[in-house]
Amino acid sequence: MNLINLENVSKAYGPNPLLDAVSLGIESGWRIGIVGRNGYGKSTLMNIMARRTEADSGRVTHTGGLRLAMLVQRDEFAPDATVRSVVLGDTPEHEWAGSADIRDILSGLLTGLDLDAPLAGMSGGEKRRVSLAALLVPESDVIMLDEPTNHLDIEAITWLARHLKGRREALAVVTHDRWFLDEVTDRTWEVVDGRVERYEGGYSAYVLAKAERARVADATEAKRQNLMRKELAWLRRGPQARSTKPKFRVDAAQALIADEPPLRDKVELTKFATARLGKTVYDVEDVSLELGGNPVFERITWRLGPGDRIGLVGVNGSGKTSMLRLLAGTVRPDSGRVVRGKTVALAHLSQELAELDPQRRVLESVEEVARRITVGKREWTAGQLLERLGFKTDAQWKPVGDLSGGERRRLQILRLLMAEPNVMLLDEPTNDLDIETLTEVEDILDGWPGTLVVVSHDRYFLERVTDTVYALLGDGTVRMLTGGVEEYLDRVEAGTVSAVRTPGSSAAPVQAAPAKPVQQSKLDWKTQKELDRLERQLDKLTKREAELHGQMADAATDHERLLDLDAKLKAVLAEKDEVEMAWLELAEG
Repeated sequence: MNLINLENVSKAYGPNPLLDAVSLGIESGWRIGIVGRNGYGKSTLMNIMARRTEADSGRVTHTGGLRLAMLVQRDEFAPDATVRSVVLGDTPEHEWAGSADIRDILSGLLTGLDLDAPLAGMSGGEKRRVSLAALLVPESDVIMLDEPTNHLDIEAITWLARHLKGRREALAVVTHDRWFLDEVTDRTWEVVDGRVERYEGGYSAYVLAKAERARVADATEAKRQNLMRKELAWLRRGPQARSTKPKFRVDAAQALIADEPPLRDKVELTKFATARLGKTVYDVEDVSLELGGNPVFERITWRLGPGDRIGLVGVNGSGKTSMLRLLAGTVRPDSGRVVRGKTVALAHLSQELAELDPQRRVLESVEEVARRITVGKREWTAGQLLERLGFKTDAQWKPVGDLSGGERRRLQILRLLMAEPNVMLLDEPTNDLDIETLTEVEDILDGWPGTLVVVSHDRYFLERVTDTVYALLGDGTVRMLTGGVEEYLDRVEAGTVSAVRTPGSSAAPVQAAPAKPVQQSKLDWKTQKELDRLERQLDKLTKREAELHGQMADAATDHERLLDLDAKLKAVLAEKDEVEMAWLELAEG
């Protein structure tokens, strides 16, 4: 059944049309992901389909009595609004409390929030949860979501994806979260140059189709190296392909990625990083920290080595941002110490947008840091990198004060890179970035030799650019997770991650039905014994890897010694990959 229909719809803001004679429709049960660069018309298309924005020409029709629920990017509420008034309205308590579906939404999104708490003064993430709960409680025919994952943590995004997969409504979603798109959509619309290109399947299938179209259009070797193929290779080889429910088993992809090299030459990058950084990068030694009277870290010890690429996950309030600030030196520990290597050249991307001179041009703002840099084995000018991150020639001469939030974020990232740091701390780097820009950032980071620590709610980006995941589990500790983000989410569901409460948070939580415990398969004693053995072997290999890094730093001027150590390091890394794969396969049963 056709629910929404667009016929020859056009819309323009200024001289360039965002939509040019677009005709399309949404059928019952369709689950559509809408992608495209920022400013190309994704939100405009959604608003026109929802009849919130009028088209310049063409016709938009809805089926009679259509119940449409739409989440917009900005959460706006009445000044005196409470959680209850927004989510439940005047619904009597016995009605909503008797509904298993509503209780699931409340427990999934509003845990820790008092129903009678005022929305004024709440964080962006709390307001986003309230808006989502209000949208999901009533029944609908079509759900339209514009950047639903903004301000949400990994746990909330995972819950939302699982919830949407169980609903029957048609769905249209705009988001830069590629993992989320793959989880909840089965077709993709790309808004580009006034057109809407349509693809069957979620984000992974869209990447394959784009790569195939590029191959057919231009079979030259230069085209074979395009970013879509590189990302496709990662989708086939990366963490998603190791999961218990692989989403991407398309044999046709093999011909496209047969000659694609690994994303990163880990040994080569580590060798470069060791030469630039030496043996010591950061040693966090017996550190304790309290903020606002709440313990964040309790006597933690953690070492970051040259070339480490680490993703940091944890519940809100567990100390992810505080950890980055400790490393950056903007927060001092209450006890213990943070030892920083003498050669560390640090770049710290915080969640706040740095103050930039609004009168300066974009290109000038970058060139005042540096005119050209070398990333890996290639040299780039400031203008070339700006173009890669979406600033075409004309946009490079815009005043900084005229930039959008996403454009300022891109400019901030580029200024950090131009300083040629050897250590980067990135706190939510994907905020306000579109998918094409994210793939460009990922590609640049692939050739960047240094130590990287990333905090992000974007699971796809986190798994794509890092090699190891560490978790802050709310108990004051930091732990490496061999199973990565998936292991962290399993721990959350199993209740082994502590909830962290901050001063001033609501005292009375939402009363809802208790969550069902995770049903975990019981491992027989032989399997558990083998898992323990593999974990001990991984620990030994990790220590050996660190030793070799140190020896390479000491032998920086001895070419023959470096070659010998390089061969040993490659062997250790190869063995470590094999052991990790064996552990994952055994753990998954």
